[in-house]
Parts: sequence; structure tokens; C-alpha cells
Amino acid sequence: MRRFLLPALLLLAVAVACTVWAAWEVARFDVASLARLTPARTALMRQRESEARDAGKPWDPDARIVPYDRISPLLRRAVLIAEDDAFYSHDGLDWNEIRHAARTNLEKGRVIRGGSTITQQLAKNLFLDGRRSLTRKLEEALLAVRLERALTKRRIFELYLNRIEWGDGIFGAESAAQRYFGVPAAELSPRQAVLLAAVIINPRRYSVLSPPPRIERRVRIIASRMHGRGFLSDEQYRAAIGAVPEAPSHWWWPWSHAAPESLPPAPADSTSPAESLLDQP
Repeated sequence: MRRFLLPALLLLAVAVACTVWAAWEVARFDVASLARLTPARTALMRQRESEARDAGKPWDPDARIVPYDRISPLLRRAVLIAEDDAFYSHDGLDWNEIRHAARTNLEKGRVIRGGSTITQQLAKNLFLDGRRSLTRKLEEALLAVRLERALTKRRIFELYLNRIEWGDGIFGAESAAQRYFGVPAAELSPRQAVLLAAVIINPRRYSVLSPPPRIERRVRIIASRMHGRGFLSDEQYRAAIGAVPEAPSHWWWPWSHAAPESLPPAPADSTSPAESLLDQP
């Protein structure tokens, strides 16, 4: 028993030291002002600018800011389902998701599931660099808790939707909607909204305009959940997954111009976060 005591105490001391260091590091960030102001530049933008400069490429970001009410409710709901379905019930850290992510990654022997909440993603995008380390993860968690204490959920989500990366040099829902589809974020169609939510996992790798099979699979899962919860009508669900409605062929159908059609089959899904198809490659 004693031979395990010293290593355990050393691990505890390291954990405490890392936590204290992380707390000291994040104390310098001004979180309170975010209740009123949306930063024009973020840590992620500065990182991307540095990467572009090192590669000898021009840097001209599109980072428009719009109020929460000018972002499509379809996009807001799709993003919540895709990124943080428990957003309104946790305090910045989703311990259930963290546990499930850790178990999944251990079983697969590699990191395939992140477990970060929308608040953690916002903290990272606003304030932190791209380092992957224990202290940086602690900083992210501590900042998430500070954000939750200082801001309303609506404000956190508004900041997230305005500062999230949606492609090379594209930040925020308004910029993404205008650049990809030529419409304001308030006027996104079901298909456009779900596509934008689906590519958040890696918006610089996956194209909204030419979505690969993995993204189409995520689109179907997100749309299926939205439809199941009443956020999409049958017609909107078909549009979201790219299904072509049947042409009207039965003029006698009394309740519409088209004959009743069966919905495309929803993808297999699970209500268990540990088995979420959204996180599988």
C-alpha cells in the first residue's frame, strides 16, 4: 500500500499545481465585458492570421456580427443538436459527455470524440491558442465556468454563433450564410442550416457546398432529430436531407396538391450520448 502512496501524492501535487497555474493564467482575461461587446478579433483569428502569414498567403477574414434574433432558429437548433444537446442544462462542463468521450477514446485507442461544450469551444476560440496540453484544457474548463457565471446562456450562444469558424477566413453565422449561400443568416433554408451545423466538426476540411458522405450522414442525423422534436415539418425534413419531393400526380387528393408521400427513412440513431452517431467517423 505504501509503495503506491508516494506516486499518488506526486500525481495529486502535479494536478494541483497545473490547476493553480491554469487559474492564474485565465484570471487575466476580461470575461465581464462580453456581456456588452462582441470581440472583433479572437485568439483563433489571430492564430489563423499567423498561419496565413507563415504560408505567404493573404489574410482577409469575413467576420460579420449580427444580433441573436437575426440568426435563423433552424440554424440555432441544428447547432445545439450537433454540438451540445445539453447546453441549457449544464454549467459549462458536461460531465456525462466528458465521461462518455473518455471511455470512447480509450476503447478506440485514439481521440475521436472531444466532449467539449459550446461554452468550452467559445472559451477556446476567444482566448486560447492551439496548444494541446493538460494545462490548456484546464484553462478552457475554468474559462467556461467563468463565462457561465458572467453571461446568460443566450449571450454565450450568441457569441458562439458570431465567432465560430465556418471555413478559411469565415467566422460567424452571417458571414457563412452570405459567403456560401448568398442569403442573410436569418433566411437560411432547412438544408442550408443543417449543412452549416454538420460541418462544424472541421469546417476547413469539409465543404458545405460539396458535402462528402460523412457530412451527409451527419445532416440526416441532425435533421432526423430536429424532425422528431417538432423543429422541422415533414416537408422541411425532406428538404434538409436533400430528398426530392414527388411531383404532384394525384389531382384528387383532397388535402394537398400532391399525393401523400412517405418520408425517407431516418438513419439509425441512439439516445445514448455514448453511442452518438454524430461523433463517429
